[in-house]
Amino acid sequence: MRVPIIAGNWKMHKTVAESVDFVKKVKDQLPPAKQLETALAGPTLSLVSMKEAAAGSPLKIAAENCYYKNEGAYTGETSPYALYQAGIHHVILGHSERRKYFHETDEIVNKKIKAALADHLCPIVCCDDTMGRRTAGKKVHWVVNQILYDAKGLSSDEIRHVTIAYEPSWAIGTGQSADPNEAEEGCYLIRQTIAYMYGNDVADDVRILYGGSVTTSNINDLMSSQDIDGVLVGGASLDPETFLKLVNH
Repeated sequence: MRVPIIAGNWKMHKTVAESVDFVKKVKDQLPPAKQLETALAGPTLSLVSMKEAAAGSPLKIAAENCYYKNEGAYTGETSPYALYQAGIHHVILGHSERRKYFHETDEIVNKKIKAALADHLCPIVCCDDTMGRRTAGKKVHWVVNQILYDAKGLSSDEIRHVTIAYEPSWAIGTGQSADPNEAEEGCYLIRQTIAYMYGNDVADDVRILYGGSVTTSNINDLMSSQDIDGVLVGGASLDPETFLKLVNH
């Protein structure tokens, strides 16, 4: 039985003080962890303070990125081992903004996934879909290729610890969300790809999320879809009242 998850991705927003204040406002109003897993991904500078503020609550704190090495001369990068030692549970990898602005390839994302798993982090791996390919009639089928490359070399046990987020870049931050049928189609194709690679039993264990202009208006339809196990929320997760409405939908 897959436990659904709602995760907020703040991106480069909020100071340490603002992050802690947010956590304090929401931590006592969240559903039980057995019913719904809740997570917030904040800027690296805020993670330890957020973790301390969330103590005793169901809220898990996630990182927005990490490198594929634990240490070394990699100025400005974040060690997955250091994240684990700080008590961080999840890390977002391969977000479309990382791929676009920082030129992350599937090969790099694959290395990061393996490094995160080796350090006991649970990766939330994002895969994209572009409006250009959709209007060309290819719909979301090309997303299968990203999953094949990003998951290359992972064992059945490892992929079970990976959460995959279907995030069409044309829907991120635009207010133009995929309708529930489009979102379900993307998540269904991802699950079928995992089944092709690892078998149906493994595919049934992998959680698949939708992300891209998730709001209080579409959360119920998205969460009721068969192959959507939760959502990765951007802008709507920046306000504590809105975030609580999403997790208590």
